Amino acid sequence: MKRQEALRILEELANSPNMMKHALAAEAVMKMLALRFEPEKEEKYAICGLLHDADYETTGKSLERHTEITVEKMQELDGDEEVIEAIRGHCNRAPKTSMIAKAIYAADELTGLIVATALVMPEKKLSQVTVESVMKKFKDPSFAKGANRDQIKTCETELALPLEEFARIALVAMKQIAPELGL
Repeated sequence: MKRQEALRILEELANSPNMMKHALAAEAVMKMLALRFEPEKEEKYAICGLLHDADYETTGKSLERHTEITVEKMQELDGDEEVIEAIRGHCNRAPKTSMIAKAIYAADELTGLIVATALVMPEKKLSQVTVESVMKKFKDPSFAKGANRDQIKTCETELALPLEEFARIALVAMKQIAPELGL
């Protein structure tokens, strides 16, 4: 599956500009993680990032149904099974055995925390966000309550990547596409 096919699925299923931006942020972070762990799979990581939450709004945010529609559409286009399993695994619908599955599981929540951090900055821009500011917000449980810190911290146990380094990688990736994210 190529990026254009993945974008068509995303555009068909995602109902809001915020979901599109979340997908683009996850794509950017996953590409950066691919370069670190499995450079030969950069396109797979990117597609996983783009599509991991594509049907979230379409399924009524139901975790029981989340990923089903996306997986069906990917299978119709002979989507890569490793990517499909990673997408299913990010919401605990399949075991997370591959690096790509472990990466999307941790990255999904971190992108939201970084966006929330940017939105409380005076200019609401990623350029103002530092790793230190992300870490400070990470430690504040009342900030961005929806960002599951335990899920983000799996970067340490599942990816052998220290939390600060993971935040740095994600922040660099997201800053590269800041205009597309409106941040």
